[in-house]
Order: sequence, then structure tokens, then C-alpha cells
Amino acid sequence: MTLEAARRIHADLPVIDGHNDLPWAIRIHHEGLDDADTAGPLPMRHTDTARLLAGGVGGQFWSVYVPAWDETPFATTVEQIDLVAEMCARDPGLELVTTAAGLRKARAGGRVAGMCGAEGGHCIEGSIDNLRELARRGVRYMTLTHADTIDWADSATDVPRHGGLTNFGREVVREMNRLAMLVDISHVSADTMRHAIEASTAPVIASHSNASALADHPRNVPDDVLASVGASGGVVMVNFYPPFVLQEAADQSVEMFAEARALMAELEDEKAVDLALADRRAALPRGSVGSVVDHIEHIARVAGPESVGLGSDFDGIDVTTPGLEDVSCYPNVTVELLHRGWDEPTIRGVLGGNILRVLESAEQVAG
Repeated sequence: MTLEAARRIHADLPVIDGHNDLPWAIRIHHEGLDDADTAGPLPMRHTDTARLLAGGVGGQFWSVYVPAWDETPFATTVEQIDLVAEMCARDPGLELVTTAAGLRKARAGGRVAGMCGAEGGHCIEGSIDNLRELARRGVRYMTLTHADTIDWADSATDVPRHGGLTNFGREVVREMNRLAMLVDISHVSADTMRHAIEASTAPVIASHSNASALADHPRNVPDDVLASVGASGGVVMVNFYPPFVLQEAADQSVEMFAEARALMAELEDEKAVDLALADRRAALPRGSVGSVVDHIEHIARVAGPESVGLGSDFDGIDVTTPGLEDVSCYPNVTVELLHRGWDEPTIRGVLGGNILRVLESAEQVAG
């Protein structure tokens, strides 16, 4: 009966996922879109359109991630935006949108609405004009850092240099507010999170992060920040990657992260680094759907149930949680929430309603 209820909820495509790395996976693992057509099937990936629709996904933020070691990160980010635009144009089940209203319309038409999210402030190369160009091209959020501390913001996984955001970093946040671009605090240091919330006049998001209290990974969010996100009307979108979900996996992952950074400096080849660490990553503890829902419930207790969303990180992760192996599996989250006594309106908020509200708030704040 619970599964039937979950399928009914998902039938009108309620899910809006905060982070999917398929565009970068296509760039490094495939020979373009002819080799990785989202109309699919794409069994080697976590994502294709048929499975998105099967999972009840009506909105997907596509990460236009570019690594910090890229020599021309702004130009490469633009290439990734163009790839997403072409991907959506080629696939009748997808539609590229730039507003909350556009997302609602596409979903009502039975299509998956796509929006671009930039991952890592290094992509603007220290230029407000570049930030404006990303917004003009339809980028609707930017993660302030990725793996590396940059000239204006500290990362969660690098040596802090600024104690959070610099004055220029605060200027970036204010300009993002003006551009209706969501400020994303995933992957940044805890101090950067706090500064971003203080500087922003619109609610902030964490597009793919979990609760530090349950898994003390440096990329997860401490309780005081969760509370601040909730008080400001923002959303923390829960990641399905086991090292963000389980403490044991977090401990092992942090050790491998340092090794991966050293290997990247030596090899300068992302595929070679992935291959070198593949066996150890595959052996990570993996948890369960219940482990992921534990984070949803913790964030709901600290920040409020209206401040929780989903940010799977599919196609950017090398190990999945059992029961959440690909984009068709979101109803399993709903089943677990129903088992735990959550009511349907609150579940719909977690699945997508909460992030849709934040998008609309950012559009209202924009100048």
C-alpha cells in the first residue's frame, strides 16, 4: 500500500533534484551526445530521461562543473552550458528553463525541466562580468567553491586562507542575489557558509550536502548552519553519496580525498586518478535508503521540514546507496518517509516544493 501511495505521489513529477553531474560525465567518458543520448537508454550512467520520468523527476539542476585545475575554467563552463542546452534540445523529454514558472510549465507538460548550476566559484575567474554572463546564459545557482580554496572563498577540503568570504566574495553573493542566481554553500568551509548566509538577501541553498551531526565529512553542514539556513528560508538538499551519509564511509573518503589530490598533481588525468582509487571506493560502506532519510529527518528537526530537499549527486559519484542506484529510485525515499509517518504535503515539499519556493524567492529579491 505504501509503495502504491509513493507511485501516486511521483506520478505528477514532483521531484526537483539539486545536483546531477551527467554533463561532465558525458564530457570525460563519452564522445559527445551521439555517444550519450539522454533519450537513452544509458545503462552505464545513473541518468537517462526514461528513468528520470520513472522516478517522478520534474526538475533537474544539471551541474556545469569544471575542475579547478582547468586552465580556462570560464570558457570550459560556457562549453558545458552549451552541452546542456544541446542535450535538452535533442531530447523531447527534456526542456531547458530559467525560471520557476518555466519549470512548472515544463513539468505540467510531462517533461523534465532542466536548469544549469555552476559548481565552484573558480569558474568566474575573479570577474563579476563573467558571473553576469553565466546568469545571462541561464545558470541559476553557483557553488561558491569546489575542492580548492579560491582567492575570495575558503573550501571545505582545502587550507583556509580567508576565514570564510573576502569582501569580494560578499560582492559576488550580492550580485548573485541581484541576478536571481541561488547562492550554493555546498563544498565550502563552515565559515564561508556562515558568511554567505549573512551576506545574502535571498535564501541560500546547499545543492548536495548532508548533516555533519550524522556524518562528519568536511563537506557536510554543521547544526548551527542548518539552523541559519532554516531561519533564512533556505534549503539543504540531501546527497545520496555514502561518504556524506555514513560516518565510517566519511572517514575513509577523507583519507582517499587527500590521496586523490596528490595523484591529480602527479598524473593530471582525472580518469587515471579514478582508476587508481576505484577498488577502494567500491569497498566503501554503503548504508541504505533509511540512512539517507536519517539525514532528511535530522535536517528537518534542526532547520525545519520546509528547509529540506534532494540533491542526489548522480553521475558525479562512484558508489551509490542500495535502493538509490539511479534516477528511477526517488520513490524509495518517499516510501521510507511514509513508513516513518510523514504526511504527503510535507513529503512533497522535500521532493521539490521547498526548492521551488526558494527559486521563486530569489526571483522576487532580484533587482
